[in-house]
Amino acid sequence: MNREIGAPAGRRTWRDALRAFLEQRWFTRLVLGVILANALVLGAETMVTGAAFEVLRGIDHAMLAFFVVELALRLVATGRRFFRDPWNVFDLVVVGVALLPATESLSALRALRVLRVLRVVTAVPALRRVVDGMLRAVPGMGAVGALLVLVMYVSAVIATGLFGEAAPEYFGNLWTTLFTLFQAMTGEAWPDIARVVMETHPSAWIFFVLYILVVSFAVLNLFIAVIVNGMEEMSEEEREDDLQKDERLDALAAQNREILAELRAVRARLGEDGDAATPAPR
Repeated sequence: MNREIGAPAGRRTWRDALRAFLEQRWFTRLVLGVILANALVLGAETMVTGAAFEVLRGIDHAMLAFFVVELALRLVATGRRFFRDPWNVFDLVVVGVALLPATESLSALRALRVLRVLRVVTAVPALRRVVDGMLRAVPGMGAVGALLVLVMYVSAVIATGLFGEAAPEYFGNLWTTLFTLFQAMTGEAWPDIARVVMETHPSAWIFFVLYILVVSFAVLNLFIAVIVNGMEEMSEEEREDDLQKDERLDALAAQNREILAELRAVRARLGEDGDAATPAPR
């Protein structure tokens, strides 16, 4: 733990006490409850007007003040280490956006105050693990995304050359074809597009079937595989950390047992020496 300069080695500092207070379960649950309540208030503000809107706006301001105080306490308790945690920086940015003045130029940014709901991710460890797994999978997802773009581009060039005259509304130029293929990739109405083309090119079904098999069933599923692999790696690291902690605790327990055994042996020897030094009664 961080110790203030000059503080005795065994005494808790006020920062230690504040940090322990912020880490208590009831306080973290309180923060989570305020975050969820604030999400409901922000949603209700879009459905009411007049006096009810002003009441909800006042409640929103009170909740924002609570978030500011909570972040300030965390900053004071952790010091510079506050900025080493990306989740703390995320919380600071989300709350800071809500503090911007409500001018016309910044109205779009203030509309982003609903992002405070995303602080649920920082308050729930299970959600943090999911997001961490997704972030860990970003490099692999980039490679899969590049493969997807390459396959779509090649398919668009081929489809524009083959079907541009038969269905110009879908394949008239490269950009129109790319949008059509993106729509087909999502599974939206691609059979209708294929039937329009097949009126002129009966064998066009071969292109569409191969495209759907490669893009929708193979490449898109690679995204899921990369994310799952990232989460499995993170889970494996957490298990290894837990095993290392258990091993350290076992080693400390063994050392404590050895120390207790040595203390008992010392007490026994002292007792024997005391008995031997006691003069026999006359």
